[in-house]
Amino acid sequence: MTAWKLGIIGGSGLYDIDALEAVQSDWPDTPWGKPSAPLQSGSLNGVDLVFLPRHGLGHRLSPSDVNYRANIAALKRVGCTDILSVSAVGSLQETYAPGDFVLVDQFIDRTFKRQKSFFGAGCVAHVGLADPVCARLSALVGQAAKAAGAVIHRGGTYLAMEGPQFSTRAESHLYRAWGCDVIGMTNMPEAKLAREAELPYASLAMVTDYDCWRAETEAVSVEAVLEILHSNAARARTSLSHLAKTLCETPRTPSPQGIERALDYAIITAPDGRDPSLVESLKMIAGRVL
Repeated sequence: MTAWKLGIIGGSGLYDIDALEAVQSDWPDTPWGKPSAPLQSGSLNGVDLVFLPRHGLGHRLSPSDVNYRANIAALKRVGCTDILSVSAVGSLQETYAPGDFVLVDQFIDRTFKRQKSFFGAGCVAHVGLADPVCARLSALVGQAAKAAGAVIHRGGTYLAMEGPQFSTRAESHLYRAWGCDVIGMTNMPEAKLAREAELPYASLAMVTDYDCWRAETEAVSVEAVLEILHSNAARARTSLSHLAKTLCETPRTPSPQGIERALDYAIITAPDGRDPSLVESLKMIAGRVL
């Protein structure tokens, strides 16, 4: 049994956790470069937390420019046991209103400019991703958000688009026809990389708008999004405080989904065919099986 050490990746509107105590800042190197910003490590209600603003200090990185591999590798390096993504999304469903929170449990990845794996030529691996979110962590996050007064939707499919532009109306209607519930720009390849790093991952998506499919609503604009972002961020901080209290009272055992052993049979390349330099880099992520 290990203690919780929760890595929190904050999205648009959530750039810090002001209640974090005994904060230490570190900007570690990884084989894939530096993460978006210095990691803020501290404690909240007795639980160790590591906070990372996904878009960097001052929101200087667009979704396409975030170094997702470095972010996940850095959180793994400092000993995080689990990762919670907090991000802003648009709603693709009438019942998911601006201000609501969604516990995403599925993804459709439509991004195309990003490095999506730690592995590659010289060491090939295929991890299972049928259920990309840790159900246990997601349930705990849901309880915390409900205690913070948020309207919670348990489960939802997140369409990850490349951005940075918002959708066209035709795209928005297409994604609705596919059965998607929310749309965002950052949870992929984040969730894929977390699975390769054997880190349980949960996604708390905060609805800011109705994208552009809803004829009776003005199309999404930055001004409208920013207004909702501020109120969502305040509730997200309160949710994190409740979550920390819960984790403090909940002994951490391995994920029931076996996420910490996702690499057991994933590496396909024979040992004598592996690229030594890539293997050396991968030790930070996959040292347990290498």
